[in-house]
Amino acid sequence: MRDADPRRRVPRTDTLLADPGLAAAVDTLGRDRVKAAIVRAQQRARRGEITPDEVRDAALADLPAPAPRAVLNATGVVLHTNLGRAPLSAPAVAALVAAAGHTDVELDLRTGRRARRGRDALDALAAAVPDAPAVHVVNNGAAALVLAATALAAGAEIVVSRGELVEIGDGFRLPDLLESTGARLREVGTTNRTTLADYAAALGPDTGFVLKVHPSNFVVRGFTSAVPVRDLATLGVPVVADIGSGLLAPDPLLPDEPDAATTLRAGAHLVTASGDKLLGGPQAGLLLGAADLVDRLRRHPLARALRVDKLTLAALAATLHAPTTPTRAALHADPAALRQRVERLRDRLGEDGCKAEVVPSTAVVGGGGAPGVELDSWALSLPERYAEPLRTGEPPVLGRVLHGRLLLDLRCVPADADQAVRAAILRVGG
Repeated sequence: MRDADPRRRVPRTDTLLADPGLAAAVDTLGRDRVKAAIVRAQQRARRGEITPDEVRDAALADLPAPAPRAVLNATGVVLHTNLGRAPLSAPAVAALVAAAGHTDVELDLRTGRRARRGRDALDALAAAVPDAPAVHVVNNGAAALVLAATALAAGAEIVVSRGELVEIGDGFRLPDLLESTGARLREVGTTNRTTLADYAAALGPDTGFVLKVHPSNFVVRGFTSAVPVRDLATLGVPVVADIGSGLLAPDPLLPDEPDAATTLRAGAHLVTASGDKLLGGPQAGLLLGAADLVDRLRRHPLARALRVDKLTLAALAATLHAPTTPTRAALHADPAALRQRVERLRDRLGEDGCKAEVVPSTAVVGGGGAPGVELDSWALSLPERYAEPLRTGEPPVLGRVLHGRLLLDLRCVPADADQAVRAAILRVGG
């Protein structure tokens, strides 16, 4: 006679550990952690909270998801800060993986002797911006500015326009950052207007340098004036220009975004920027400028604390060597081609009984870059109720909700991921 007690049908631990899904989890999380999740699921089944057939799925659900999780960015924001800004190119990913083991990051294999750390990345950066006599790299954009302030103006004054004392995100304000280095700020001008005479009147024996900050996350219009780098360079003191977004050379798509090459040619003695924005590389702080200033920064004791690791150096070098990046591809994507992709996705979904619409969309640069630039784009429009399950699914698909509809803009979604977007939508709609 068959035993009616379902608890006897709870699968054995060794059977579950042999399941392909749980076995794969053992490889990443370890046997003990997976076994503990299995035991908890078995206990739930014995208490009648789930059926024996649900034990496997319950154990898998109890395990932590990989962190961080890869996300499909369908927001239309090219450099989405909450999604890690710039996605790396395939060559950069390959370089990062190769650098995960032992590398020649600080060794000359030909001579067997110690070599300049990260020389490939530094050489590539110097080649990308030949107007820079010297270059250095630290671990993020704010660190680049902190190192400059510490090495060049600790105990001295930094002359800066009041209209450029920005907040750089997550509550971090530029004045607080600079004053933490021991420098004193000498604010000049007003919020909306600063002249060359304002800077000149503030200079004195305590001046460390004049700071020019590009307000990359907002736009001020109306009765305004600011002093360009070429005029500041006539003051006879070092000029440090924080261009922020990491554009190395002019881009016609972003005419108001300062780039490193042009800023240096205009007379800046030192340029600081981020590597994970418009450059399209890993998080890094770029320092480009006069050889004597860069050498002072490189030799300062703080430089060691701000040093980049071998993974960042490898990814940065590959980014600089590569002909393009996902960031550049997304920025310059053809709206007509995007529309065709969205229409194909809509048609395929329609074949499966899922109704969606194709609508015009406006994408933006994001990441504190080119705040006034809007990019014509196209999006798939779905009911708002799709937003949360798509965001929490596998893979997570993140769009934006507008006027009660979920818009999935494919500008930043790789074309080979369109099928994954379709499958994710069908799982929600089905």
